[in-house]
Amino acid sequence: FPALIFAILYFLVIRPQNDERARHEKLVASLQKDDAVVTTSGLHGTVVRVDGDVVVLKIAEKTEIKLDKVSVLRRQGEPIPAVRA
Repeated sequence: FPALIFAILYFLVIRPQNDERARHEKLVASLQKDDAVVTTSGLHGTVVRVDGDVVVLKIAEKTEIKLDKVSVLRRQGEPIPAVRA
């Protein structure tokens, strides 16, 4: 019985979280100039440059902000990732 509970938890919780984490790590590693992205806070912008763990986004004319790479949620046009609690 405990093995059955673990198997259910694995396939419903652990595995999807690992897949989502791997997808996000791949996205963050592949960021490059001129990518249109959306941040976790909902800001839409275009990547100006990537400096190590920091990405500089252009969010308006003459307005650039620095963010941690991990705060980029997705590229614009990609489906919104499922949020798991």
